[in-house]
Amino acid sequence: HERRYYLSSARLDAKTFAAAVRAHWQIENRLHWVLDVVFHDDLVRLRTGSGPQNMAIVRHMAINLVHAPHDRHSLKARRKLANLNPDYLEALLRHSPADQTKS
Repeated sequence: HERRYYLSSARLDAKTFAAAVRAHWQIENRLHWVLDVVFHDDLVRLRTGSGPQNMAIVRHMAINLVHAPHDRHSLKARRKLANLNPDYLEALLRHSPADQTKS
């Protein structure tokens, strides 16, 4: 059994504070799931210099781009489509409502 402690200056009752902590970790875990599953972040071997930090920024930008469209494709499919279809990639980069579903 693990025990975790959280500190905050917010004046919240225990139930509200617990909900805030759970919400924070839900967002964190969802981000890491996307990084691991969609972008294979665990396989990245950059370890020195500013490479790891620079690639983390690029991956976070890419996550924001593939999250933007509201189409029927999964994040993984959007990433693959962007790689294979220059028009789809351009639409993602422009945040254009243009037909991003053609493959």
